[in-house]
Amino acid sequence: MKNNHSLNTRGVYLLPNLLTTGAMFAGFYSIIAAINARHTEAAIAILIAGVLDGLDGRVARATQTQTEFGMHYDSMSDLISFGMAPAILVFVWSLQSLAGLGNLPGKLGWLAAFLYCACAALRLARFNSQARVADKRYFQGLASPAAAGTLVSTVWFCVEHGIDGQLAAWPMLVITSLLGLLMFTRLRYHSFKSATISKRGPLTWAFILLLLFVLLAVDLSLMLMLIGYLYVISGAVITWRGRQRRRGRGQPERNDAE
Repeated sequence: MKNNHSLNTRGVYLLPNLLTTGAMFAGFYSIIAAINARHTEAAIAILIAGVLDGLDGRVARATQTQTEFGMHYDSMSDLISFGMAPAILVFVWSLQSLAGLGNLPGKLGWLAAFLYCACAALRLARFNSQARVADKRYFQGLASPAAAGTLVSTVWFCVEHGIDGQLAAWPMLVITSLLGLLMFTRLRYHSFKSATISKRGPLTWAFILLLLFVLLAVDLSLMLMLIGYLYVISGAVITWRGRQRRRGRGQPERNDAE
């Protein structure tokens, strides 16, 4: 009986780390696919990594198997899947074409990709250092999976609709840089970690979910891109509303991570 309990416990601890490894594998596969000009496959692989990354955290919290090792391993996986992989994809698909316009545009192209990757690393390091004191309801700065999802769904949408990466190079330079910088801002974003699914809810939510599924079926890449940008914009709205409420109560300004 004791041996069975030990095996079950080890199995529970193993599951979140297996999901994290799966997310890392998807990120690594995305890099290989991008290098081989399979841009749609590369984008979808990163989105799959995002799903697995969300599952590993939820499984760990649900089974009370959160560990220091798991947190750091998850960050290493995130850096590959949501830092390096999106940066390489957007560079290979679009930003490298700026080199054809001259030395300076070429440098701006790979520097934007590097800026995105570096900001993802800084975002993850800050998250780990503040893990014990941060408000669990919010992220400080755009989370790297959300930034990656927004960036690669934009690439996927462009590829699916015949928009050439060379023509989109300058807009993608701006988008890549902004998404990178947003990861290291103090803007607050809903983390959805404390969200619970109730057994019963208003009929309106059922209709909204049905409509969402229909829209996703009509044009998946477009809807994912729009959802990504709406979430990106929500950070500025949430932060502004929080500051307005504090000013209305006569409270001093504070760090938005608190």
